[in-house]
Amino acid sequence: MTKAKAKIAKAKIYLAGALFTQAEREFNVKLRDVLMCNKFDVFLPQEDSEVVKDREMWQHEIFEKNEKAIQDADIVVAVIDGSDIDSGTAWEIGYAYGIGKPIIGLRTDFRTMGIEGIVNLMIEQSIPITKTIPELLNHLNRNFELLNNLNRNLYK
Repeated sequence: MTKAKAKIAKAKIYLAGALFTQAEREFNVKLRDVLMCNKFDVFLPQEDSEVVKDREMWQHEIFEKNEKAIQDADIVVAVIDGSDIDSGTAWEIGYAYGIGKPIIGLRTDFRTMGIEGIVNLMIEQSIPITKTIPELLNHLNRNFELLNNLNRNLYK
């Protein structure tokens, strides 16, 4: 195998999160930009699945784009802030979990659900949860460094 073929591709992230307020959309863009500056490819649904060709089938078209993007991603990063997780984000987490896709949560919100935990127990028990963007980056870099090392060894 030549050196050119052994080159490791950037990890692809599907960035799930609420996108219905200006603050949510701005945070998602900021997080996407930070991830891209750290050498990750990022699919951001609020921008990457926004353009639809068929105005009558727009919901179906957006659903298919997002479903495919989750399937194509190496990992799903889910912003799980708020008093309860956004329903679309919860679906994206569940779908990714169901197809065996790695998922990591980012919860910068300090509120808890009381005795139940940080977030809904089905989410909390199924994914690792980070509390800051630097902690998220450390987790991602650590995991993808291991993956890249394994890939490099395969092409020696």
